[in-house]
Amino acid sequence: MDFLSLVIVIVFLVALFAKSAVKIVPQADMLIVERLGKFHTVLHAGFHVIIPFIDRITAKLTTKEQLVEIARQQVITKDNVNITVDGIVYAKVVDAKMAIYNVENYKKAISNLAMTTLRGEIGGLNLDDTLSSRDRLNAALQMALGDAANNWGIKIMRVEIAEISVPDEIEDAMNLQMKAEREKRAVELKAEGEKRAMILNAEASKQEKVLEAEAIERMADAKKYEQIALAEGQKEAMENINMAMSASDFAAQYLLAKGRVEAFNELAKNGSKDKVVVPYETTELIGSLGLIKEFLGKKE
Repeated sequence: MDFLSLVIVIVFLVALFAKSAVKIVPQADMLIVERLGKFHTVLHAGFHVIIPFIDRITAKLTTKEQLVEIARQQVITKDNVNITVDGIVYAKVVDAKMAIYNVENYKKAISNLAMTTLRGEIGGLNLDDTLSSRDRLNAALQMALGDAANNWGIKIMRVEIAEISVPDEIEDAMNLQMKAEREKRAVELKAEGEKRAMILNAEASKQEKVLEAEAIERMADAKKYEQIALAEGQKEAMENINMAMSASDFAAQYLLAKGRVEAFNELAKNGSKDKVVVPYETTELIGSLGLIKEFLGKKE
């Protein structure tokens, strides 16, 4: 019975030793091992054996990306507006030893550093710049946190400002300002449209005047050419008459007689009862007809 008890105790001690010596680390986990109170090694995913009672697991970390919240806080902008800001930091442990021994609580340290950096960045910006510069704030926070987190074995993946809240009275004033800006923009667009329409109308009127002036100029040129052609014709006719009169004494008498015949014809066409034919004119008319006959006969 004593032997059996001894065997049982030995088996129990061996099982206890084996359990303490064998460590199976899950994927994405890391174990910190201290030997006699001093850092010894980091156990990553897989099968490991340690020395029981000499080696001791003091911390367990994860290699997964972790969320560190930036607590909601009151921040004063450069133009003395009190706003409320919060955010999230995405961090990852890349050196388990530094994360455990270089800082007491890396999550708390990252959160506090983010809050301090955020106050400093927003304190140098006006309210409008703060609301429109989230990307700038995120980049500034990531840079500031990244430099410090490198000493803690932490890699800052990205920083996101979650919410920026302003007091109700400031929000109302901003809404009124935005409304005024939109109305101003609408008035400016309307004025610009009317100005553009006036310019187009003026250009059209100008073009119309130019076309009218060109038409008048062309009509004047045409009339000028017509008068020149008429004058040239009259000049040529006069030259022909002069030549005819120089060549024959009957030419002048012929023209005079022709005029009298045409005048008598017009007088005969007149239906007025008040017309009187003077015998002297009749005699002259007969003489003119005779003269025309004689002249035409000579020409033949």
